[in-house]
Amino acid sequence: MTEAIRPSPTTPKPRGFRFPFSMKLESRLETPRWLPWATTLGSVIFALLVTAVILLAVGADPVRSFRAIYLAAFGDSYVFSDTLVKATPLILTGLACLLAFRMRLWNIGAEGQFYLGAWGATLIVEAVLGQDAPGWVFIPLMLVSGFVFGAVWGFVPGILKARFGVNEIITTLMLNYISLYWVAYWVFGSWSERGFQMTPMFPRQAWLPRLMDYSAILKPFAGMTVHLGFLFALLAVVGVWYLLTRTRFGYEIRLIGDNPNAAKYAGVNIAAMTIFVFMLSGGLAGIAGMSEVTGVVHRLQDRISPGYGFTAIIIAWLAKLNPWAVIPVAIIFGGLLIGSREIQPSGLARMLQGILLFALISTEVLNRYRVRVERVKM
Repeated sequence: MTEAIRPSPTTPKPRGFRFPFSMKLESRLETPRWLPWATTLGSVIFALLVTAVILLAVGADPVRSFRAIYLAAFGDSYVFSDTLVKATPLILTGLACLLAFRMRLWNIGAEGQFYLGAWGATLIVEAVLGQDAPGWVFIPLMLVSGFVFGAVWGFVPGILKARFGVNEIITTLMLNYISLYWVAYWVFGSWSERGFQMTPMFPRQAWLPRLMDYSAILKPFAGMTVHLGFLFALLAVVGVWYLLTRTRFGYEIRLIGDNPNAAKYAGVNIAAMTIFVFMLSGGLAGIAGMSEVTGVVHRLQDRISPGYGFTAIIIAWLAKLNPWAVIPVAIIFGGLLIGSREIQPSGLARMLQGILLFALISTEVLNRYRVRVERVKM
């Protein structure tokens, strides 16, 4: 038999196709100030393009769809007033998430804290004051109660994180479901109006005043639905900005978020700050719930939120943890909620939010790492 011919050791082995370039990620020593905003803008453009492709795939015209959203949300002063109503809880819950994120505490529970704040405000009507108290008593007490119950719901993950090291993502996420069923228990139970999943209508003096209520004095206010809660939201923006940039607490929050080891070395009580920030974050989301039931729904009912607490996560990231930037971002998302009612498919707003969140998380890599392209020797 003929012996098989074996390749010589010097014979080059056949190789498959190799890409002539390789990419590596290198940690950035310093992130340029313009880069986070550039990646955010890129994320928005990417989300819009993907949404446009999906709309084309289902037979819709993306240009007409986006135009319809814009006109329905920003077309005139009346629809813009409705947009501000939607933006109000988004500003407050966005600030709630922003404050926690600034300290690297991942509060995913603004939705549950929103519901507890709404429940706390309703408690004042149903069990404390009844129907006959004046508005100057109702509004402050409901505001305080909404803040306190939202703060209590923030205290739970805060103490678990500070004392036992429990992951706050899990606890805040699970507490969302508990708060939903807690509210459902009351609106289907002892607070229910004739067995429906809602409480009786609040007395008129327990409603937050709206601009349209003053149309007899100023006629341009006729039809304007924006209410006092929007002023609460703006004051909260100023308060959070001042807290973070002008106070010792804000300095400690930023120090812990930037370098926990340095904060510990400097003598900052990280456990106490964790509890404090979680409670303040929950309180802000609680005010959002209070403003919704007193300014919009005028009663507590099941599923009063279209996901404000979850949208707030995207708002905080798009704002780059800047309190002032929360305002325009929340208004845009409020407009998206208003405008998406006018088009089909009806889930366009949530789809766009999901795509945007995915893009934001993905592009965050570019803020932390530099992409280096190298030529591979063939």
